Amino acid sequence: VQLVESGGGLVQPGGSLRLSCTASGIIFKIYDMGWYRQAPGNQRELVATITSSSSTNYADSVKGRFTIARDNAKNTVYLQMNSLKAEDTAVYYCNARFARPFATALDYWGQGTQATVSS
Repeated sequence: VQLVESGGGLVQPGGSLRLSCTASGIIFKIYDMGWYRQAPGNQRELVATITSSSSTNYADSVKGRFTIARDNAKNTVYLQMNSLKAEDTAVYYCNARFARPFATALDYWGQGTQATVSS
C-alpha cells in the first residue's frame, strides 16, 4: 500500500491550496483518513480527519478555513485550505488506516508535501 500526496506549493497570505492524497495497492477497506502537518522545530500535529462515513474533525486552528473530504471510489482524501496564514506553513502528511484480513488495521503515511504561505 502506498499514499501519494500532491498539491503543495507557495501561496500568498489569504490564498488557497488544495492537497490530494491517493492510496494505491491491494486495498480491502480504508477506515479513517487524515492530514497532519509539521513545521520546522515543531512536532507533527493533527490538522483534520475524516471517517469512512465522512464524519470530520478539525484542529481549532484551522476550523472554518480548511475542509477535508474523501472520495471512497478513488481512495482519495482532499484538504481544501482557504484563507491561508503564514503559520500554516509546514510539510503536510496524509495518513490512512487500512483494514487487513484476519489482522489488525494498519496505519500508513504519505511522503509529505510542502505548503508555504509567504508574501
